[in-house]
Amino acid sequence: MPSPRAESKESGRTAPPGKQRDAFFDNAKYLAIVLVAVGHAWGQILDDGAVETAYRVVYTFHMPAFILISGYFSRSFDLRPKHVKRLITGVIVPYVVFETAYSLFQRYGNDDPEYGITLLDPTYHLWFLCALVIWRLTTPMWKTVRHPVAVSLVLAALGSVSPQIGDDLELQRVLQFLPFFVLGLTLRPEHFQRVQRRSVRLMSLPVLAAAAAVAWWSMPRMKLGWLYHNRAAQELGAPWWTGPVMVFATIGCSLLLTACFFAWVPRRHMWFTSLGAGTIYGYLLHAFLVKAGGYAGWFHDPVFEEPLGAIGLTVLAAAAVTVLCTKPVQRALRCVVEPRMAWAFRQEAGGTAHASERRTDAEARTPSEKVSV
Repeated sequence: MPSPRAESKESGRTAPPGKQRDAFFDNAKYLAIVLVAVGHAWGQILDDGAVETAYRVVYTFHMPAFILISGYFSRSFDLRPKHVKRLITGVIVPYVVFETAYSLFQRYGNDDPEYGITLLDPTYHLWFLCALVIWRLTTPMWKTVRHPVAVSLVLAALGSVSPQIGDDLELQRVLQFLPFFVLGLTLRPEHFQRVQRRSVRLMSLPVLAAAAAVAWWSMPRMKLGWLYHNRAAQELGAPWWTGPVMVFATIGCSLLLTACFFAWVPRRHMWFTSLGAGTIYGYLLHAFLVKAGGYAGWFHDPVFEEPLGAIGLTVLAAAAVTVLCTKPVQRALRCVVEPRMAWAFRQEAGGTAHASERRTDAEARTPSEKVSV
């Protein structure tokens, strides 16, 4: 999930003159965050068969797409002090702030005074920030070993048969979504260009239609937990051997639908392109609205049992997350979402001089390789 400075944030300042953001990735991130918000809204009204069908299709690829992009923009990450500093300010600090905020919101907004605050059990969607910290810290290893994608698939399969892992830091998701991040580390610009071919776009249409049919067919036959990747097979009431089978099957489906998604992402500058730089804000904030609706019982309103009610909720969720990605919201909350925190680091950790920092940043990555949160 990118921040307004996330891709140029590696230097904590705007990109050098001549360095332009890639409209394709900003478009992809905006469209993906809309799907995240819409998916969370749909998750409150799954009694409708059509809504659950769409929900299953979206949940097959929306987070894999985000994670793959995050891996792609983490290719230059290493354990140099400046990268560690940015990991702290761009991922760890927002996680601590918003995990605390969501816990307090649960305590007082849902009249649950005993609800505790813990950083080991991420709230709702914040698991992604925990996972991103772990994935990025292990990036040097993935860039060193042979066949990193194959190794990550083995770890994902092992996670799916290990219920003893527990819920701390959502390690099941860390392992089962890991292949998408590692795959992103191995991709190059030409890979994204290939899925933009007209032939791929045309082929994606029957694939999406087939995905909808399979999603509808799977409703009484497959638990949603297989798409969340947060439980081992045994915890889903299945024999252990189904864990690796389902992990490989769902990853394959996710990659196929992710390719279809990227095939339709515009490459040119659109009205929403600039919002792609603020998706970290939409990601962190939109769940307050979803949770508030749940606490207030809004989603039990009979209107959502009607098609127009579901459509209205979809439009509302898309509009709300769009507003949360805008510049005014970014300016208001930058102090907690993208804090500079120069006071917290030794001078050598952040760079000894602005000039050298700009130089090393420019050497470290091209505009299309800037790190994305």
